[in-house]
Amino acid sequence: MDRMSAAAAPAPASRRVLLAAPRGYCAGVDRAVIAVEKALEQYGAPVYVRHEIVHNKYVVETLRKKGAIFVEKTEEVPPGNIVMFSAHGVAPVVHEEAARGRLATIDATCPLVTKVHKEAVRYAKDDFDILLIGHEGHEEVIGTSGEAPDHITIVDGPDDVDKVVVRDESKVVWLSQTTLSVDETMQTVDALKTKFPLLVSPPSDDICYATSNRQAAVKAMGADSDLVIVVGSKNSSNSIRLVEVALDAGARAAHLVDYASEIDEAWLDGVTTIGLTSGASVPEVLVEQVLEWLAERGFADVEIVKTAEESITFSLPKELRRDLRAEAAGLVADQ
Repeated sequence: MDRMSAAAAPAPASRRVLLAAPRGYCAGVDRAVIAVEKALEQYGAPVYVRHEIVHNKYVVETLRKKGAIFVEKTEEVPPGNIVMFSAHGVAPVVHEEAARGRLATIDATCPLVTKVHKEAVRYAKDDFDILLIGHEGHEEVIGTSGEAPDHITIVDGPDDVDKVVVRDESKVVWLSQTTLSVDETMQTVDALKTKFPLLVSPPSDDICYATSNRQAAVKAMGADSDLVIVVGSKNSSNSIRLVEVALDAGARAAHLVDYASEIDEAWLDGVTTIGLTSGASVPEVLVEQVLEWLAERGFADVEIVKTAEESITFSLPKELRRDLRAEAAGLVADQ
């Protein structure tokens, strides 16, 4: 009887991991992290960094061990030192603070964020009301708003649209934070266009290619996944959006983790297919550790879900071609 029951029992379902491609580092993050490493190599420690260079716990801790010092305010950097601005960008007032503090600066702002800054300046010069779609308090939004504070209104999602007031409905443009959910941003834009039919769109989409590509890959695997694991830090906007996109795409569950050790084995109950991706500020080593952790628990079959090719690279900040230590010393001497 036992033998017959065993023979009739169905074979266990195969366990697999759907690995999103593209995932992890985007060109702007890669540029910013390398910039910190190059600055430490060329000028020696310490190199100060205003805010986290990118929103990833592992990256920040790794750079801190190499000699980077992360500060919240420019005023925390002693005169005569080097300060680097993060990939999220800063407002013009921060550059002024650095000049008053007699600091040499390295601007590691992502070029795609710089593009949005320039758009804000241009539309403000033409006296447009600028509706900046983004999350209030996010460093990128603070930096962009600072380019044209008298012209910018932050719109934090579709629910904010009803509260928006402009001076002239014929001179209104929308811009956006680069790391938002593509779908939610377009919902906000549609709501704004309903309210302001003459709303102008930016010359090209502000949401960066990497954010769009990573969300598209998650959409492609979400419906087939019992569980989606997103590797990324809790202060990473684009990583949080990947969790939301996975759930919207049909995943039964989705969780954000910094490290494999944060995965709860209870999440695997009844799961046969796991989707795995990582935010745009996450080094691949952390994904590899999650794959190893999953393989040890029977999820050794890995299938790549590829939705785009990425070949974009950005040159390093031009300041790395100068002798910034001498420059900083000169600023103090000129006091």
